Amino acid sequence: MSVAHKWLEQEPWPTKVMPKDMLEDRIERVLTLTNIGYLGTVMKSGAPIVSPVEFYCDGLQLYIFPQPNSPKLKAMQRDPRVSCAIANSMAGWACVMGAQFFGTAVLLDVGTPEWEHGMKVFKWPASSYELGRELTEPPQGQLMRLDPERIVYTEHLNRKHGYAPRQIWRKGEDEARVVPGGNV
Repeated sequence: MSVAHKWLEQEPWPTKVMPKDMLEDRIERVLTLTNIGYLGTVMKSGAPIVSPVEFYCDGLQLYIFPQPNSPKLKAMQRDPRVSCAIANSMAGWACVMGAQFFGTAVLLDVGTPEWEHGMKVFKWPASSYELGRELTEPPQGQLMRLDPERIVYTEHLNRKHGYAPRQIWRKGEDEARVVPGGNV
């Protein structure tokens, strides 16, 4: 029995869908709690590669600066399907919170308007300072923008308020969906 969080014991789990604007606000909140995510790409053999990456967001779009000639950049050039998991540090079920982004990696070339915008979003001066690089101009390499097609948002505190702990956002859909759950 959970003394502090009785709502964690509720079974079956709630299945109520969040309003889409509320879900988008919750996803954006996760994106403000950290700037480290885990990017999944596909190797030439078809096996996955997962790498920790620094990201910054503009709404629900993620910007990642892959190292030139890195395996993950080569993988995205070959196959733009990617996923990125972002999670809040957790210390138990009561505070589980994160989002999994699934979509297409768009590689932005240096000097294009999209790259210029992305480099305003991506906080490159902090990384450049840490790496001992010049702060007079941004690094000159392709920037990746993840345009999500689907986002799976998980937060168990949702259960306390009657919402399903896993909510699904899909590009172009007016309403969110839920993932049924229960005992794990």
